[in-house]
Amino acid sequence: MIQFEKTTLTNGLRVIVHTDISTPFVAVNVCYNVGSKHEDQERTGFAHLFEHLTFGGSKHVPDFDTPVQNAGGTNNAFTSNDITNYYITIPANNIETALWLESDRMLGPKFTKKGLEVQRKVVIEEFRQTSLNKPYGDVWHLLRDLSYKVHPYRWPTIGLTPEHIEMATLQEVKDFFFHHYAPNNAILVITGNISNDLAFRLAEKWFGDIPEREIRNIIINPEPLQTVARELTVNRDVPIDTFYLAWHMSSRLNQDFYVSDLLSDILSGGKSSRVEERLIKGQKLFSEADVFLSGENEHGLFVATGKINDGVDFESARKAMMDEVFQTAETLVSAYELEKVINKAESEQVFNEIGYLEKAMQLAFYEILGDANLINQQIARYREVTREDIRRVASDILRSGNCNTLNYLSLKK
Repeated sequence: MIQFEKTTLTNGLRVIVHTDISTPFVAVNVCYNVGSKHEDQERTGFAHLFEHLTFGGSKHVPDFDTPVQNAGGTNNAFTSNDITNYYITIPANNIETALWLESDRMLGPKFTKKGLEVQRKVVIEEFRQTSLNKPYGDVWHLLRDLSYKVHPYRWPTIGLTPEHIEMATLQEVKDFFFHHYAPNNAILVITGNISNDLAFRLAEKWFGDIPEREIRNIIINPEPLQTVARELTVNRDVPIDTFYLAWHMSSRLNQDFYVSDLLSDILSGGKSSRVEERLIKGQKLFSEADVFLSGENEHGLFVATGKINDGVDFESARKAMMDEVFQTAETLVSAYELEKVINKAESEQVFNEIGYLEKAMQLAFYEILGDANLINQQIARYREVTREDIRRVASDILRSGNCNTLNYLSLKK
């Protein structure tokens, strides 16, 4: 059980504190309720752009890395479809350095044309390197666009196209910031060697006078129920033929998410999983194969993929994967298989709660979902899953009409 206390400042900033005296450090984690799903479809990639922009300096801080390093700390950030998360780990006696930096970041970047141009070039180059010039780099662009027709999960975090960042004006960038990056749209989590009282006092000192802002409530339309299978075949300069099968699944808050997670582990979670034992080692169809969840907060994707060995027929390999997946909807998995993956999920959850930084990020994540105390309910949620649940959820999501198939073929074949 992770003990924590929570309060909300008058400007709407939610503050969560967890004390851990086993470390001389603290983590300062600021999570904003803004990700790529909050973007305009004509200006995608903005949330990712801001991850870069806000490291280029703020109103009173020319750069973030130097003061963090001088104080003996480290810092980083990540953006997803759902959130943007910044974190600093630092010796506890230097915590005010971290709070100063994060509060100034929240107050606002420098917003200069030169700064925007520098980060624009960085982001566009990253797009080219990771999505255009890298083998299999456009998979998630293709698979998301195939799977989603309405919901903004249809583009990846880096954006639909680099042109959207190229065309972005300084005013558009300012508007995006002030409508999303605000105390009343953020969660501050402080964990580590600090008392609750001191953490709350320092949070008020550094963040309390930042004004709340008018949050732009983007209307996110739910993805309609898919009833007809979709398929796309592309040819690329890659070494190995690959396929991706994606089915729509439940949201993160639904109990069926935990069922789907365990189902994916039964199929490919480790060396003794079904796909590994039967399709990779047994039939030797794939050099690599995996079944996993895309992991979004709303309705994400249940994905099966395989890189096909030379000499193996593409259609036969894909059918073998589909048969293996579909079998879980037809026959109950064994009690041993289910217990094995539940134990694995439990150990991973415990591991994720060991470090003070991990606890900070987890507390912020669950508070974004609606309640930080969800962190203490995860193991129980996995333990509730039955063999019948596995078959029921497999039958529900692994429908042929719910499947999106991307055939990614090598030009060398």
